[in-house]
Amino acid sequence: MKHPVVFKMLPFILPLVFVIPVLTIWLQNGSGSRLVEILDMQQVKTIFTGIFLEALPFVLLGVLLSSLLQMFVKEQWVRRLIPKNPLIGVLFASMLGIVLPICECGMIPVVRRLMLKGMPAYIAVTFILSGPILNPVVFAATIMAFRSHPEVVIGRMGLALAVAVTVGLIVYVFSKHNPLKRSFQEFTEQGSVNGGRKIHEHPKTWRSMFVHAGDELIEMTKYLVLGAFLTACIQSFIPRDELLALGNGPAASYLFMMGFAFILSLCSTSDAFVASAFTHSFSVGPLVSFLVLGPMLDFKSLLMLSATFKTKFVIGLSLLVITLVFIGSIAVDALFRG
Repeated sequence: MKHPVVFKMLPFILPLVFVIPVLTIWLQNGSGSRLVEILDMQQVKTIFTGIFLEALPFVLLGVLLSSLLQMFVKEQWVRRLIPKNPLIGVLFASMLGIVLPICECGMIPVVRRLMLKGMPAYIAVTFILSGPILNPVVFAATIMAFRSHPEVVIGRMGLALAVAVTVGLIVYVFSKHNPLKRSFQEFTEQGSVNGGRKIHEHPKTWRSMFVHAGDELIEMTKYLVLGAFLTACIQSFIPRDELLALGNGPAASYLFMMGFAFILSLCSTSDAFVASAFTHSFSVGPLVSFLVLGPMLDFKSLLMLSATFKTKFVIGLSLLVITLVFIGSIAVDALFRG
């Protein structure tokens, strides 16, 4: 069944939930007249280069792992390894990040390959959400950034686990169909056709592994480039001091930090150091909302998710993650304030 063009564009419209309030305050403060001054393409290029170079190694690592999975891991091994009990399954997926410490940028190609080999959607989604946070590298970085605030470290790891497990169980209950845009047969047919001609495949050779990695790298990188460019434009054209105006008020502080994480699109290995700059401005809850939502859902990862999963699934997943992080971070704040 084909969906209308507007429906397919919804994942790209979702960021307006965060951007519209920012633009409203920006125009009310008379900042629109400073557009020419703010429009500094050199700053856009600098921020874009920083985001792209920070994320590219993780994308490369992800496609290499995906290609190794394609070459060495059999479908029956994946099905045999996945626990049958859904609760144990999502807990198992949450712990996969310890074994495979991949940033969110490299997670998508790995998960797509595992799903094509038989990994259920609810296990894959749990891994996508928890892996970028519940891994040793991010844990160590968060401890270093918040050495005097251990409650932020505990809140980040605890809320990330709770949100990932909850979303995984909800996907298990309500998502009965494969959410991938393309089936295993379609991926195989694409790999075996070049310019309309069938080519001879060598699925167990190193050459075929690197060819597969190159194809996936090109496919993932084009969405990374678009996401990094749009993020750089937002960061360059909207002053941070006026973004901070959105953080006045109990609920607004959570929404601001979540929107800030979405817009900045930082890597999960470095976002804790950015969040530590707000320790004197916000309480534990808003800080944790920034540290949990960013690795789970930011601008560049939303585009990459949209390239991999069906539109309906991406919209539902995004709204679910935003809601749970918002409620959960309020609960974390109440817990540590009490």
